[in-house]
Amino acid sequence: MHNRIMKRSPISIFLNGVEKVGNALPHPATLFGTFALLVLLLSALFAALGSSAVHPGTGETYEVINLLSRDGVHMILTKMVKNFTGFAPLGIVIVAMLGIGLAENSGLISVLIKSLVLYSPERFLTFIIVLAGILSNLASSVGYVLLVPLAGTIYIAIGRHPIAGMAAAFAGVSGGFSANLVLGTIDPLLAGLSEEAARLVDPEYMVNPTANYYFMVASTFLIAILGTWVTEKIIIPRLGKYNNTDIEQETIKRLTPIEKKGIKRSSLVFVGFLIVLLIGLIPESGILRGTDGSFLKSPVLKGVVALLFIVAGLMGIVYGTITGKYKNDSDVMKGMAESMKSLAAYIVLVFFAAQFVEYFKWSNLGIILAINGANFINNLNLGLIPLVVLFVIFSGLINLVMGSASAKWALLAPIFVPMFMFLGYSPELTQVVYRIGDSVTNIISPMMSFFALIIVYFEKYDKKSGIGTLVATMLPYSIVFFIGWVLLLICWLWLGVPLGPGAGIHL
Repeated sequence: MHNRIMKRSPISIFLNGVEKVGNALPHPATLFGTFALLVLLLSALFAALGSSAVHPGTGETYEVINLLSRDGVHMILTKMVKNFTGFAPLGIVIVAMLGIGLAENSGLISVLIKSLVLYSPERFLTFIIVLAGILSNLASSVGYVLLVPLAGTIYIAIGRHPIAGMAAAFAGVSGGFSANLVLGTIDPLLAGLSEEAARLVDPEYMVNPTANYYFMVASTFLIAILGTWVTEKIIIPRLGKYNNTDIEQETIKRLTPIEKKGIKRSSLVFVGFLIVLLIGLIPESGILRGTDGSFLKSPVLKGVVALLFIVAGLMGIVYGTITGKYKNDSDVMKGMAESMKSLAAYIVLVFFAAQFVEYFKWSNLGIILAINGANFINNLNLGLIPLVVLFVIFSGLINLVMGSASAKWALLAPIFVPMFMFLGYSPELTQVVYRIGDSVTNIISPMMSFFALIIVYFEKYDKKSGIGTLVATMLPYSIVFFIGWVLLLICWLWLGVPLGPGAGIHL
């Protein structure tokens, strides 16, 4: 559709406004630094006003602590480093990324995604493209950089509109961001933030990276099916036949024999690792069972990040060795170091986010806000279903002006996790509701970091493409994903099924 026409549409006008608001916001790290300073000022103000709240469970009264007092200033200065190094998500993400980074750096993840799409039957192609997009979230940017343009090339090769193929891939990669069949770096990252927030209420509370695993596995198939339906029934008919003779049909490179050999050998590593896990888990006296003999208290669940590091790292090393990427141990260590480069911006963000979270905790502003917010929501008598639907919508709207999933959750978790806990709902439920809202608007959010790149991909096949073209193409996915995911969540809540191993809906 012509860009000038799209600019006059209400959707485009709204999203252009959103883009301007989002661009006007400072860097997320600056934002958290500002919030940290704001908490200090608010702690002094509300302490002077004598603000307090009574814990509904224990009856304990919480008063606001002035962090600009003598004791507060001492605590800020002496605990700044500890706040940063003790921030739960930091170590978890770094360790997970060391392993996954090797698998990505070696080329293993890219070639697995490519082979999944290339060797699929044509009638299942759209489904496989969306599914491959969801699975690509295991690595940071493989889906955006490899799969989206590859899907366009494949679609034009089979006589379909290339933008439809790219839309299907983008819907899976970005719209299905929180779904997956395996744990990725986002799971431990969000779980660590949820745990920090939950400890405002219960200092001993633990949120495992597997907290939403069951729900996310079910979501993987739901989003793949819905993405396929939207592509086939809405996007392809709307785009019609592609007739641009200026674009040469590109050749799709098949896997080389060495790449196939690398996949086979790394797959053997995975199978061997799985066998070792089963041997340690199946017998009642298995070494990987919990101290009480149960699976739920097994180090496999508690140490899932360590397992992710080991299996992803070993598979990456084997693949890289077979393909010649890694010739010695120095190459492997360089691969690990390379993966750390992508975390530089995250580490800067974490420093400021960690101070904000701790100041929120020390001042008691977080728990007082949560108690008063919970009392307000409780008095509204909304019920669980309307509550989670409203939170999905709220998270989705926040996503339109703030791109980073971790930055948003670092901001929202200290408020909403305790609030939901006081209402009797688990941090794992709050987290899964947030993940739905964060995912469904990713594909129409100008603040999503790869949004501009997708526009460039579209422009390759349609020179008149712009933000309006992309949003108009992706909006049907966003709406259908929202409806489908919320209905799945409602059914899940109605059935009372755990969200993950040992992760219930109620406290």
